[in-house]
Amino acid sequence: MQSTRTKHIVFLQSLVLLGIILFAFFLASERGFIELTLKSDRSYLSYVILTLYFLATLHWILICYRLSAEITALDLVEQELWFDFSSQTDLAIERYFTEATDLTKQGARYQGLLEAFGDRIYNRHATGHFISDILLKIGLLGTIIGFILMLMPVAEIKEFEGNFMQQLLGEMSEGMAVALYTTLAGLSTSMLLKMQYQIIDSSAAKLVTRVSELSELRFARQIKEVGEA
Repeated sequence: MQSTRTKHIVFLQSLVLLGIILFAFFLASERGFIELTLKSDRSYLSYVILTLYFLATLHWILICYRLSAEITALDLVEQELWFDFSSQTDLAIERYFTEATDLTKQGARYQGLLEAFGDRIYNRHATGHFISDILLKIGLLGTIIGFILMLMPVAEIKEFEGNFMQQLLGEMSEGMAVALYTTLAGLSTSMLLKMQYQIIDSSAAKLVTRVSELSELRFARQIKEVGEA
């Protein structure tokens, strides 16, 4: 059995990871990389990417806290410190055990409730995976826009003068900068977000597995006794 000393362990892990990410952004800002990226992006997609990433990170922190609360409640249930739920909260685990207890007292099966519990846990952070894919696609969209901006001046070539060619190369380099920096922003934020939500994925899978095992121990005998009666 797990000790209550591990209370909110998932939330604490997420705070550590968040601190590392913020420190990395601080270093990038101090070196001027973030400012260079934003100034070089004429499409302004880098602003969109960073805004979406920080909003998704806030959502990630909130989900980590809620998942930690579910795991802490399960720790108490396993230690028989909190099984008869009397308070009304938004914990999915409270709803599951309350409804499963009522069903098994009538001799009914609880597996459908267990599947619904798993769906509620997993669906909470499905938005994060969607945003991660969106960030990657916005980065690729920036690549296309950058190449379009780079090639547009080529179509306007009418004469090969030194000053005109110098201006042409400058405009082409700006388009290439848009392509590269938006791709960099999209790829890096998408990978970071996937890594962040991997913590939730693994913790949610462990939670559902533990609830399934505990349900077998708690309810199987009760269903059998009701059936024999």
